This record gives sequence, C-alpha cells and structure tokens, in this order.
Amino acid sequence: MAERSTAAVDVADNSDDQSLTAQADQSTADGVAKNQEQETDSDAAQENTDTGIDGSGKTPPLELHSGHKLARRYRLEECVTRLDGFSSWRAVDEKLRRAVGVHILPAEHSRARSVLAAARSSALLGDPRFVQVLDAVEEDDVVYVVHEWLPDATELTALLAAGPLEVYDAYQMVSQISSAMAAAHREGLAHLRLNPNAVLRTSTGQWRIRGLAVNAALRGIDSDTPQRADTESIGALLYAALTQRWPYESDAYGLSGLPKDIGLIPPDQVRAGVHRGLSELAMRALANDGATASRHESPCTTPEELVKAIGEMPRIRPPEPTFTTPPDYQRTTYQQGSYGRPAPRPGARVTQPVPVPPPPLQSRTGKALKWAVSALLIAALGLGSWQLADALIGQGNNADDTDKTQTTDESDKSGNHPKPAEPLTIQGAQEYVASGSAQAPGDVAKTYDNNSETYWRTKKYNEGPELAPYKPGVGIVYDLGSAKEISTASIGLRYTGDRTAVHLYATDSLTPSTGVDGMKEIGTGTTSAGTLNVKASETVKTRYVLLWITAVPNTPADGYSTAGYKQAITDLKFTG
Repeated sequence: MAERSTAAVDVADNSDDQSLTAQADQSTADGVAKNQEQETDSDAAQENTDTGIDGSGKTPPLELHSGHKLARRYRLEECVTRLDGFSSWRAVDEKLRRAVGVHILPAEHSRARSVLAAARSSALLGDPRFVQVLDAVEEDDVVYVVHEWLPDATELTALLAAGPLEVYDAYQMVSQISSAMAAAHREGLAHLRLNPNAVLRTSTGQWRIRGLAVNAALRGIDSDTPQRADTESIGALLYAALTQRWPYESDAYGLSGLPKDIGLIPPDQVRAGVHRGLSELAMRALANDGATASRHESPCTTPEELVKAIGEMPRIRPPEPTFTTPPDYQRTTYQQGSYGRPAPRPGARVTQPVPVPPPPLQSRTGKALKWAVSALLIAALGLGSWQLADALIGQGNNADDTDKTQTTDESDKSGNHPKPAEPLTIQGAQEYVASGSAQAPGDVAKTYDNNSETYWRTKKYNEGPELAPYKPGVGIVYDLGSAKEISTASIGLRYTGDRTAVHLYATDSLTPSTGVDGMKEIGTGTTSAGTLNVKASETVKTRYVLLWITAVPNTPADGYSTAGYKQAITDLKFTG
C-alpha cells in the first residue's frame, strides 16, 4: 500500500492533475502558466488534513472514509490524494458496476465553482483521447467530479522509470498528445498541468491525457497564455521521453534534472543516439530564451504549430519485428532407436548393432512373384487404354455439347479464376474526431457486432446533406489486426434518403497522426438506400481503415433523436 504503483491507482492519482480555471474558456493567447510544471508532485504527497478550505484553517476538511457513498451510487474505496481542502478517491459506481475516480471538495471551497465549470466544459468535449469526465455534481454541501478509471493504462512516469522511450514510441506520444491538445484549444480548453503523471499509454498502445480542465482548477492554477504553457509542457514531455531527464535544474516525476549552470541543452547532447528531428522538435516547443534547435527553426508557441511541425518531419516508421532463430532439431530417444532398452552399466562399453537390410527377392518364389506383379500391371494399363478410347469416341458422338465442353475445359485449365472474397475480422475500433466534439464514441463496437438492431449514430445537424463547412466529416477507424488487402466494404445504414456519402481511407493507427488529406483513399460511394457497398478503386494493404462520412440524409425523428440531417451505421463488413 505504501508504493501504490499500479496503473489503476495512478490514473486516479493523476486525474487530480487535470484542470482548467474558470477563465480558460476565454483564453486564446499563448504564453507560460503562472504555476510552472517544474514543480514535482511531491506537493500531493504532503497531505494537508489540517488545512482549511481557504488555507486559513477556519473550516475543517470533509470527514470521508472508505465505504462512504455519494448520491447512493458511488462507494469510496481508497483515498489516493488529499491536498488543499480536496481529496481524490478510487471508487465503485454500484449502478454500472465499474471502477471510477472521484474528486471531492466542500461546496464552500474557494475553488468549488471553477472546478464545476472546468469539469462540465471538459465533459462537453467528448474527445476519446482524454480521460472522460462522467459526472460533475453539487449535492449536500459537497462538490464532486466523477471521471473514468483506466486499469489497463500506464503512466509515462512509470514508463520512463525503466528508461527512455524508443524513437517510434516517443514520436507517437508527441504526435497524439499534440493533436489532442490542439483539438482542446480549438474548443477553448487548456490543461496547464500536462506532466508525465497526466499522460497514459493504454494496453493497445494509444496515448491518453487525463486532467483536462479539472486539475488546474483543483489547484487554482491560471495562465494568461495557456496555449504557450501547454506547448512548453509537451516539449518537456518529449525531452523527458528522449533523455530520461527533466529539462529543468530541479528533479521531478522521478527524473533527474539537468546539471546546474549549463542551461537547456538539446536532447541529442544529453544522450547519444537521440533522433535528431525529435531533439529539434523538443527544443522548438520548450521556452528557452529564444534558443532553438541547430537549424534555428522558429519556436512553436501553440499545439497547432507543434502539430504542423510534426507533419513536416520525415515520418518515423515502427521498428521491424525481430525473429529469434529456432533451436537445432533434436532427435528424441525413440527416434534414435534406444526406446525400451535397459540403461548400460557404468563403465560397460555398448556396441550398437548395425541393422542388416532384408535380402532381395532372388529365390525361385521371389522371381515368380515379380513376374505375376508385372503381368497384373500390364493388364491394368491395357484396360485403362481401352476405357480412354471409348470415352473419346463417345465425346465425338455428342457434337452438340462440343463447344460447351471446350469452353468449360479451357476455363478450368486457365488459371484466371477470380479470387474468392474473404471476410476480414475487425479486432477493434475507435471514433475519429477531426474537429469539434465526438458523435457517440461508446457505440462504435455496435457497428460490427453482427446485430442489425444496434447501431452507432451521428449527431443531428440542421443543414445538409453535406456536413461541411460545419464539420469536415465524421467517422470510425477500424483495426483489422494486421495489414490486409481491402476489396469491398458492405455498410448497413439505418436511414434512407438523399443522400449518404462514404469514403474509405488507409491510415496508420486508431488515432491517426495525419488528417484525412494525408491518408490514402481506398474507395468511395454514395447511396440513398439502406445499404452501401464501397469497392476499392485500387489495391491497398493496410491494418487500419477509416470509414469517413461526409454527407447524411434528412430523416424524421425516431426514438430520442429529433428530425434533421443524420445517419447511423448498423452493420459493417470488410472483405479482402
């Protein structure tokens, strides 16, 4: 219990590090946060059980304990952080029977209003690249925020404890984190506590951020230049991933700081073998008194500029898989011919008998047997020749069927049979958000569950059928498990009408590092019916396929969905 190093506990502990002030929605300029990330999370370890709500000691903290229930639903299990009048817990949602994390503070706390505003703003974003806020409530003089709990995720802090990241892993981390923060800033949200504790890698290799908007509000962190602050934090994360060192003089997050009095030096000067392009990228993102990488590129001051800089870099490919040489084949005791023999006495010399082959058929009986077998073979050949001739004569009498027979024989002998369609198994999927908010990220698995009654549905739009310019499109990235050739996609649609337009693209992961314009198009199709078959225009081999919808029909209200331009996918099948 003293170390609590499991990924699940880490998720809750660092979800405290996700925050935004009440003014974050209005922040658009770039700059540096007032509370720099150079501090360590040892602040959280200094439990403040005697501190008052406003730091004055007037109001004692909430008396909470394991087993306490909030809203008769969330049962508290373990306190993972207690600081500045608030506490964070691992809890159980007894209604949905799942683990969750909960931040709790008194309603009279000086930051209660900003925490509620930050949590609700973060929940509206709905981007799956962030740990989701599930609930934000003020009830019985208590304010609490409920968020996802990710038991299969590992903090970047724990990953760096084992050593620097591989080049491809560092590249994926900075690409995905930068893209996610650029999307958040477009919606007016900032992080301001983006550190190694707030970055998680899931078991599928995807990177997620926790603490958007909430952690800064819990700690009262504000910034006049939130975009610059988050960009510098991403630069520090990349620096740490490449060098296993924190890019400041102080030690933090289990990492040693840089030597004093030498300033900020590029990662490739701290550690040999660091990728030159990523080293320059880290320096462009960090605030370093105007000093940038060796090529004197302009600094990156916003996550959007960082995404653009990553896109201009040569793409870093994943490492080739390594195969170990199998051991030499060893004959078993049975194959060596010693099975069932008694073990030799110590010191006794064992002579292996040499097997003698059986004598050939040289006797009178043997010769007669050979002549008999030869005669039988000759008779069989004669009978077979007679049957073959009879079959050829019969074919000559059936003149009407000659052309058909020749055509069939020729087609059978030619090797130009069309390759039979092979169904491809979908291993997983994730909604792709190019801009704005997600559609229904929790329902993507319903598109390939072989149940036409379940579906993933887009939001309702007031204009259409084209989604642009309000949204470039909506879609889902599917994982086929390994690289496969795609020939056709059969798509079941819930709504009919004018019109549904679908494009298929080959991409590099469930969270693509490039926009749709940078992907390889597989095929496209348009329909007004309830099904659509999209055929590949050329042979493309890929593991990840983006189904991208750019136009939806105008449909009436159904269930809880009002009338408007929308579409839903009921079934999807890929064939190769």
